[in-house]
Amino acid sequence: MSNTGNLYAAEPNRDPITGEPGAHPVGTGIGAALGGAAAGAVTGTAVGPLGTIVGAALGAIVGGLAGKSAAESIDPTSEDAYWRKNFIHRPYGRDASFDDYGPAYGYGIAAYNRFPGRRFDDIEADISRDWTAARGRSNLEWSRAREAARDAWLRVGGPG
Repeated sequence: MSNTGNLYAAEPNRDPITGEPGAHPVGTGIGAALGGAAAGAVTGTAVGPLGTIVGAALGAIVGGLAGKSAAESIDPTSEDAYWRKNFIHRPYGRDASFDDYGPAYGYGIAAYNRFPGRRFDDIEADISRDWTAARGRSNLEWSRAREAARDAWLRVGGPG
């Protein structure tokens, strides 16, 4: 799948309150969920239940900031519009709605930003563990969301 046109030349996403460029609620939210889940799991293993809570909170903050930063390079509005129009043409696109696949596309983009330069196949085990926490409104299990996440990863330039 290749990029067509310049998806990244669009207006910067404006914060609805301040009007400042760089509002990326999807990137920030997914980054927070991924960071919180990962840090909570690691800290909980080392310290116990209280460590899990503290680790998840700190991980969410750091992950949210990382997600916002990474999302700056990709226009989520253009990506969302592209996948809304095109998901139905993918082999998996007829078995669920865009409401289910949309979060998987966003998750694939967030994973691309989280693991720059890595191959999707090499990081899949990491991101599959975090899908349940990050999937939001999607009803898809990872086994069904995987291909949509991979499609989005490849579209924004990630190696297969």
